[in-house]
Amino acid sequence: MNDIKITVSDSIYDACPKFQFSAIFCKVKNTPHNEELWKEIDKFSADFRSTHKMEDITKRKTISATRQAYKNLGKDPSRYRPSADALCRRIIKDVNLYQIYTLVDLINLVSLKTGYSIGGFDADKIQGNLVLGVGKADEKFEAIGRGLLNIEGLPVYRDEIGGIGTPTSDEERTKITAETIHLLMIINGYSGKDGLQEATDYSVELLKNFAEASEINLFSTIF
Repeated sequence: MNDIKITVSDSIYDACPKFQFSAIFCKVKNTPHNEELWKEIDKFSADFRSTHKMEDITKRKTISATRQAYKNLGKDPSRYRPSADALCRRIIKDVNLYQIYTLVDLINLVSLKTGYSIGGFDADKIQGNLVLGVGKADEKFEAIGRGLLNIEGLPVYRDEIGGIGTPTSDEERTKITAETIHLLMIINGYSGKDGLQEATDYSVELLKNFAEASEINLFSTIF
């Protein structure tokens, strides 16, 4: 698991010169539900709903930068919303977040709090190394819970087999399941390095508290 290397292509830096990322590799214990974690999610959701309006979402620096990267790559961020953007909109609309697994719920909380679109993968299902590039026309990508997704113009992480993650959705092949014991979590900073370290530290804290994370290894362009 820890042998996975992550590189960023020139096509991403051309569209977003400030791009930085942080990756967390760790051994975890996934569970169907964690009551204490959901107390934190519910509290954040209520606070966010009371202090934000719909038009405030795209003003968040991290979300705005991700949307701009989409535009620079020729993708409409209002049609293919980055995950953090979509999650925040659910909160404002007072639509309950999906309860999936503790690991996924935890990642969603970090995404909501920070505005970063975050990839969460079962590291044991990844084949070889990862490269962040740009989606091509007719490239097959089965998005989790939504079927085939047109990823042309989307930033996409690929392993030796194909795409596994975009800011809009991750892929079915490497998704987190109840059996996941090794996690790869990638925090994507299209807004640059400001705030990325804090988001990484917060993620590690949650992983330790709610997923018994151990054997933690960090890799980042900011370290």
